[in-house]
Amino acid sequence: MPMKVYGPALSTNVARILVCMEEVGAEYELLPIDMTAGEHKSPAHIARNPFGQVPAFKDGDLTLFESRAISKYVLRKGGSELLRESNLSQSAMVDVWIEVEAQIFDTAMSAITFECLTKPTFMGGTTNYKIVEENVVKLTKALEIYEMRLSHYKYLAGDFISLADLSHTPMLRYLLVTPYASVLDAYSHVKAWITDIMERPSVKKVTKLMKIPSPKR
Repeated sequence: MPMKVYGPALSTNVARILVCMEEVGAEYELLPIDMTAGEHKSPAHIARNPFGQVPAFKDGDLTLFESRAISKYVLRKGGSELLRESNLSQSAMVDVWIEVEAQIFDTAMSAITFECLTKPTFMGGTTNYKIVEENVVKLTKALEIYEMRLSHYKYLAGDFISLADLSHTPMLRYLLVTPYASVLDAYSHVKAWITDIMERPSVKKVTKLMKIPSPKR
């Protein structure tokens, strides 16, 4: 029986799970949720995700929400080494950088993406450039630390690719199509890292699903 992922592929949180599914060759079914129609707040979906957000996930009788927890479950079930759980110190470093991605990188990028893509594309709104600039500053501060780290290691957790790297890829896909992709030009090691991880077959397959419509006019 295929695992089920509920939510649109455009969602970075959904795409994160799909990358992990592709990494382990899992059989899965993507069940879109129309968020513009409010389907994520429907009783049926809230039964899967009590916060009324995406994603939700089912594997037999098991129901999960929160994309990074689901991603870890998928990788563990598939026997992937992307969590490095056979090595205590390496797995701890993977966890550290997953937290950095979730709490620092994704926080800044979510605001930038909402203002530059989500609001004008799906809501017909106008970008608040003050919010964008504030979060670009936060992003560049983070990228300075990434640059330092990646000047010593090929990947964030060490000289091995992990979920810590791949978890960034859905949001990087959007950063690269915003006018703010140029902030990366100051960070040569970060740019090389992005080029590497975005070329991974699982990432390429999923990012093709993340088609961005033209903004409403």
